[in-house]
Amino acid sequence: MFTSREIGVVKELVETELNDPKQRDYRSLVAEVDGRIVGFVCYGPVPMTDATYDLYWIFVHPSYQGQAIGSTLLARVEEAVHGAKGRMLLVDTSSTRPYLAARRFYKDHGYRMVAKVKDYYREGDSRLTYAKRFSQGQSSLS
Repeated sequence: MFTSREIGVVKELVETELNDPKQRDYRSLVAEVDGRIVGFVCYGPVPMTDATYDLYWIFVHPSYQGQAIGSTLLARVEEAVHGAKGRMLLVDTSSTRPYLAARRFYKDHGYRMVAKVKDYYREGDSRLTYAKRFSQGQSSLS
């Protein structure tokens, strides 16, 4: 579903993380099945905010979708953000039909749409921002 340009951005983020151990902007996790990477997530703290994080990318190979791999990756990110005293996790996605499953995924995991920027990506393709806030001092996420 991603364009070659988007795939290039993901590769750049991974290379930055792997080649610069001192950087703190991007953190990635992968899901493996039989030694093969089948899922990926990248997230990080948002500069100049008080404990806000962005979920930059999350995807699961189509052959492995529907097996809770995405849910597990998202849960690991939420645990890490909560453990780092993060206040909220934001994720942007497209308003177009191919991203309907992604929007459902976020809603099913407790994210609420908090912003819409009309025609952000291109005409007819708005940016939708979803957020999940974390309660500090409680063991569960809210």
